[in-house]
Amino acid sequence: MRSGVMVIIAAAALLAGCTSSEPAAAPIIAPDTPGGSAPTVALSDVTGMTQAPPNDADRTYVAMMIAHHEQAIAMTRFAPERAQNETLKGLADRIRFSQEPEIGAMKQWQRTFNAIGTHGDHSTMPGMATQEQLNALGAAQGKDFDRMFLELMIKHHEGAIKMATDVRGAGANVQVEEMADDVVATQDDEINRMKKLLTEL
Repeated sequence: MRSGVMVIIAAAALLAGCTSSEPAAAPIIAPDTPGGSAPTVALSDVTGMTQAPPNDADRTYVAMMIAHHEQAIAMTRFAPERAQNETLKGLADRIRFSQEPEIGAMKQWQRTFNAIGTHGDHSTMPGMATQEQLNALGAAQGKDFDRMFLELMIKHHEGAIKMATDVRGAGANVQVEEMADDVVATQDDEINRMKKLLTEL
């Protein structure tokens, strides 16, 4: 989850705790470029973003993406001990340390909107590895691990992008759209990195 999404979620949580007769006491901090000033914006400037309640597509997407991220993180945990390529180890860390807070933000979104969805069978989600594939990854070592990890994670990321693209057309909630946009941008970049690394093994 990027800073822009966190601001939106913070605004939604603030709205939920205020009555119509009690204006917000604290300003909302808008994101800015690294090293730049962080301007404040009035709550009235962001309330329009929270008008559309989540629909079934939003709830299902968030529930599915939480499970999807959890599997990706489980895969990255093998890398420190089993990967040989140092660039791959760094990429695995990047995936883990970006997706862990995203899971927290998505769970907070579910609580804010009382929008707990179901994700169904893991095998129905695009890009998910099977238990047999995870077992094989956990048993691999060195270059074999590196290649298997990249192949599985590229497929995993491609599945996440498909899910994100689908919800952008079917969802109603602006926060979910922001989250989906972030998945597409971040994971598309990581796919390109992984494909390049795969050719170098």
